[in-house]
Amino acid sequence: MTTLNDLFDQQGQSPWIDNLRRDWLEDGTMASLVAQGIRGVTSNPTIFAKAISGQDTYDKQFSSLIGSTSVEDAYWDLVVDDIQSALAILRPVYDASTGADGFVSVEVAPSLAHDTEGTTAAARALHQRIDQPNVLIKIPATPECVPSIATMISEGRSINVTLIFSITRYAEVMEAYISGLETLAASGTDDLSGVSSVASFFISRVDTEADKRIEAAVAAGADKSLLERRGKAAVAQAKLAYELFSQSFVGARWEALAAKGARVQRPLWASTSTKNPAYPDLAYVDTLIGPHTVNTMPDGTVADFLDHGTVARTVDTDLDGARSTIADLAKAGIDMEDVAGVLETEGVASFAASFDDLMKSLTAKADVLTAR
Repeated sequence: MTTLNDLFDQQGQSPWIDNLRRDWLEDGTMASLVAQGIRGVTSNPTIFAKAISGQDTYDKQFSSLIGSTSVEDAYWDLVVDDIQSALAILRPVYDASTGADGFVSVEVAPSLAHDTEGTTAAARALHQRIDQPNVLIKIPATPECVPSIATMISEGRSINVTLIFSITRYAEVMEAYISGLETLAASGTDDLSGVSSVASFFISRVDTEADKRIEAAVAAGADKSLLERRGKAAVAQAKLAYELFSQSFVGARWEALAAKGARVQRPLWASTSTKNPAYPDLAYVDTLIGPHTVNTMPDGTVADFLDHGTVARTVDTDLDGARSTIADLAKAGIDMEDVAGVLETEGVASFAASFDDLMKSLTAKADVLTAR
């Protein structure tokens, strides 16, 4: 037994890993991580860009595809094969948990982040292409894509909602999930247990942006005591998000869905590696432990938690302190909704840039291969 096992068995939090590489799938690394307690996998365009450009394990398949398909279609073939392999490794977790865990996430193309219909069509196509019960299609929580979430859930498709940075947007995401389930039930579906969803609330980048604003506010004349709030905004906001989650999946409306087997949409803590070296390496893991949650960690953070993680319920402790932190920031003119808006824009742009860079790299590689 490891601390990852304890995290789930004692506190009801599922540890997932935020990385996917073909060499891990082939050399037993992913299977070993699952044996140590990892219960799911997340991926994104940046992860695949690093994996595909950073190793030669994809070259043979890529070479066989070029000439008969476009570079972008070849990319999706590579990605889908990795997802299928990971799904097979995680399937025993899915089966043992009766569909509550063991998921692998794959994201729609980042260029669709502001395209409602395009996102809906792409998510539907990925679900149909992969066609496994433990796949989660990732849809960003941009204003344009929130309707896509409701549509996909109403069709009985499992979704990982990504790039959530604010409480307000998180409330919209939960509403999209619940209303989607209601539409599905109204269509005549009596068993809702086959639909799963997580809402990926990003953590560390909130502090990166909030800390910059705290320091700027103090430089502009705010009380120096505000500096004590550095490194506190992200966890404070996440705790308030968990409080909202706890308040949202109760009452007559939810109970009507739960009676048909509906599962809560679990909060997933994403971006939980520490970006500021001055902060503890598990600053965004040890502080957000609680039932019905997921923490998806990069492999380095997984290793840190295995080595010295603390297993204790923390996600709903000191809520007054969390509220005080957010209030102090607001008094200093730091608007967390504006912070979220900046981070959403940056997140979408970052994934798009990673995807574009990879397409350029693969196109150059294809040119070399076809010239031989």
